[in-house]
Amino acid sequence: MKLPRPYTVSEIANLLKCRYEGNKDQLITGFNEIHRVEPGDIVFVDHPKYFERALTSAATVILINKSVEIPPGKSLLISEDPFRDFNRLSSFFNPTIYNTTPISEKAVIGEGTVIEPFVTIGERVVIGKNCVLHSGVRILNDTTIGDHVVIQANTVIGSHAFYYKKRPDGYDRLLSSGGVLIGNNVEIGACCTIDRGVTSLTIIGQGTKIDNQVQVGHDTVIGKNCLFASQVGIAGCVNIGDEVILWGQVGIASGLNIGSKAVVLGQSGVTKDLEGNKTYFGSPAEDARKKYKELASIRVLPEIIEKLEM
Repeated sequence: MKLPRPYTVSEIANLLKCRYEGNKDQLITGFNEIHRVEPGDIVFVDHPKYFERALTSAATVILINKSVEIPPGKSLLISEDPFRDFNRLSSFFNPTIYNTTPISEKAVIGEGTVIEPFVTIGERVVIGKNCVLHSGVRILNDTTIGDHVVIQANTVIGSHAFYYKKRPDGYDRLLSSGGVLIGNNVEIGACCTIDRGVTSLTIIGQGTKIDNQVQVGHDTVIGKNCLFASQVGIAGCVNIGDEVILWGQVGIASGLNIGSKAVVLGQSGVTKDLEGNKTYFGSPAEDARKKYKELASIRVLPEIIEKLEM
């Protein structure tokens, strides 16, 4: 998330009531979780396993729970609870606003757009021209929708991310201060759920078509002209190229990269990055031809064993 103006390290330290190490006048222009961090950002880390990744990331300032060697050009914010203080940044710079009317007076809705009854549109929402929002659609805060977009009944766009920290007495949610960006000529089926970014954007590229009952996790970026069949489930922070096809009930784990023009056949489970221009099948998903050969071999295995025992 970008800040409304640059803040110094000392200003943010005062806001969070924590101490800092490094240049107190170093400028901060935003904050992001580790998958979407950029130069000028704050990133948080609270486990030694991930210290190196955070310290060597593009982040300018690291919100961390202990003093460590400071990489050149960076600063530290030392916090007893970085997760809590990252949430405090979200609450301060982008506080949650709950809808009190079905359609926010501040929503911007383009010419020719059709909104059926029982649609809810939140704060800081922009909807383009000639869109159709069917009954029961919910467009939540910080969502931008392009032109000629169709969203079928009871779909929810911009719900909070499924991102929690385990505590001794339960789970704490990481607050979502990002948004959703949907390109032109996108079609989204009924009863789909698209989470907003934690601090960045969940993006659906131009021309992509999504069937009913599809889940898209936070901060996932989907390319142009993709085709997703029913009951596809995509976890957070996945990068999907252009013209990717995911057939029914495909599941994709978080933080993966799917190359352009990849095809993943139905009921496959994707657990690692996939190259583009190939067809995949199985769980874990592999090259479809290789997987079919394996299945054929398994079918004749009892016959082979029977001959060996004779």
